[in-house]
Amino acid sequence: MKIVLATSNKHKVQEINDIVSGSGVEFILPPDGFDPVENGETFEENSKIKAEEAWKISKTWTLADDSGLCIEGLNSRPGIHSARYAQTPEKRIERVLKEMEGIKNRKAKFVCAMTLINPEGNVEFACRGICEGNIAYTPAGKNGFGYDPIFLVGDRTMAELSEEEKNKISHRSSALHQVINYLSKIKC
Repeated sequence: MKIVLATSNKHKVQEINDIVSGSGVEFILPPDGFDPVENGETFEENSKIKAEEAWKISKTWTLADDSGLCIEGLNSRPGIHSARYAQTPEKRIERVLKEMEGIKNRKAKFVCAMTLINPEGNVEFACRGICEGNIAYTPAGKNGFGYDPIFLVGDRTMAELSEEEKNKISHRSSALHQVINYLSKIKC
């Protein structure tokens, strides 16, 4: 079964296909013209906006996710603004670490909301995946992307984990497994 993944990020498509390898589901990029306006106030709203936009141009099964980093000590920032918290991934990490100076509560979580749209254009399934961790004091690791170098899971950052290790525990993996489990039950 092929499902349009509401993204223009080839890395995300590859990561998600790696996670669901062997499930019988393959994710593909949407047709040209995918350009949603993410103006929701929650991960769930933005996920739904992206899924509906991709469905409009594909008219088939569509899955979207919206994810980000929520830090307790920063009142859940950067949250839905994670990808736009600064101009580059390095600047985003720099900003978070600067804002965290002097804050003892380093608890954080990666959140991923997913929305699955059926070929009729209706929301078929929606879920949320979470990965709990803490914010490191300095970046570490060469793998992953985004905030991975400062997100500690146990005593290692996400960027210090192998792709396989990360795919077992990530917020995206958690949500995606819920979607795949749902699809296996409805046997579409």
